[in-house]
Amino acid sequence: MRRAVSILSICLLIFATTPGFATSGAHFMSSSASVNGSGALVVSWDEAGLGNGYINYTLNADATATYACINGGGNHPKATNKETSAAQVSTGGSFQSKNGRVQASLTTGPLSAGSFACPSGQTLVLASVSYTNIVLTDTTNSVSSSLGDTSSCLVSIKGIC
Repeated sequence: MRRAVSILSICLLIFATTPGFATSGAHFMSSSASVNGSGALVVSWDEAGLGNGYINYTLNADATATYACINGGGNHPKATNKETSAAQVSTGGSFQSKNGRVQASLTTGPLSAGSFACPSGQTLVLASVSYTNIVLTDTTNSVSSSLGDTSSCLVSIKGIC
């Protein structure tokens, strides 16, 4: 009987230190989305209840970027001299939990201008970006945080922002 109790105790100890068992309480304490000065989406979070080990994350969002041409005088010469593209952006990362917690951030985007180019004497600028349906997922524990939408006007151009 004493041997059975010892074996059971060892099994419970092994299960308790297994990442899947120890992380059943994983939850986001906070998460936020913003746009940095380059137009990239930055998502920061604080997740707890993780146990120890590396936690894998993915970040997905629907993105829109509007590029425009600016002349030497700093003006946008024609309202049609702009290009808007839309696509999904995503990134991922792995972060080591410390004391059962991960506090980190991921950055993705903006979309590129693609083949859009400005005429001679004009400069291509990223005028505005928007990110919708922003979702951060802890793929190790199957926990997600929906962050809604965020946008930024990087260059004020009439008709764009």
